[in-house]
Amino acid sequence: MKIKKILAGTITASLVLGAFAGSSILVSADDKTITVAASATPHAEILEQAAPLLEEQGWELEVTVFEDYVQPNLVVDSGDFDANYFQHIPYLDDFNEEHGTSLVNAGGIHYEPFGIYPGTKKDLGELEEGDVIAVPNDTTNEARALLLLQDNGVIKLKDGVGLEATVKDIEENPKNVEIEELEAAQVSRVADEVAFVVLNGNYALQAGYSVSKDAIAYEKSDSEAAQTYVNVIAVKEGNEDSEKIKALVEVLKSDEIKDFITENYDGAVIPFDDSEDAEAAE
Repeated sequence: MKIKKILAGTITASLVLGAFAGSSILVSADDKTITVAASATPHAEILEQAAPLLEEQGWELEVTVFEDYVQPNLVVDSGDFDANYFQHIPYLDDFNEEHGTSLVNAGGIHYEPFGIYPGTKKDLGELEEGDVIAVPNDTTNEARALLLLQDNGVIKLKDGVGLEATVKDIEENPKNVEIEELEAAQVSRVADEVAFVVLNGNYALQAGYSVSKDAIAYEKSDSEAAQTYVNVIAVKEGNEDSEKIKALVEVLKSDEIKDFITENYDGAVIPFDDSEDAEAAE
C-alpha cells in the first residue's frame, strides 16, 4: 500500500493510501474505485485492513487522511470522494445544519466507549454511603458518564433526559454517592482519592488503563450513548445504496475487521453491532 503526501486546493498535507502498490494517488473515475476521506487513527488503520478484502471483491480502495474535521465532509458533499469515515452522528447532523450539506449515515462501524474504572474500590458492589465518583464535567461526556452509572444501578436519572443529563437530573441515589465533576483530563488523576472514575477511551489509555482489562463496566452497543456516538461511514444523500458503498460497509462490518478492531485497540475501540447485525446473528 502506497503512502504519499499531496497538496491539492484546500487539502493540505493529506496522505493517500492506495489499495494496490501501483495505484494512482488521484481520485479515480473508475466505478471499481472507492475513495474515502478519513482520520488517521483508528479510521484509516481500519480501512487499511479492509483494502485487501475489498480487492478480493474487485474493488480498489483509496483512502486520504485529513487532519481536520471540515474538509472530509466538504469533499464528499462535492462528489470528489465517495465517502468519509471519521465522525459520529451528532457531528454529522450539526455539520449538515451549519454548512447546508446533504450527508447521510451509510452504516455504523465502531464506537469508543466510556468506562467505569477502579479508584480506591474495585467492584461496584463495594459502594458505601457517601462514596465519591469522579466524572467529566463537559455536557456530553458528563451525560454519558451518568447514563453508564445508571445502566449499572448506581443512580437513576429522570425519564427522558438522555444525553443532556446533568447531576441535577439524578432522581434516585440509594448510596447518596457524591458525583465529583472535573475537567475530563483531570478525572483519572484523582483515582487514588475517589471510589471510582468514569472515563472515555482516550483518557483511559492515557492514564494507563487497559479498557478491556481494567474497566469495571463500559458502554454496550445497545446503550443510548453507543447508538448515538457510533462512528459512521458518511456519504452524499442518494449514494448510500450504491454498490460500492454497500461493499465498503459490508467489509467494515465483517468478522475479519471486527477481529482486527478487537485485537488491536485494547477495548478503546469496539465494533458496533446495530439491530440489523443482531437480527442476522439470531
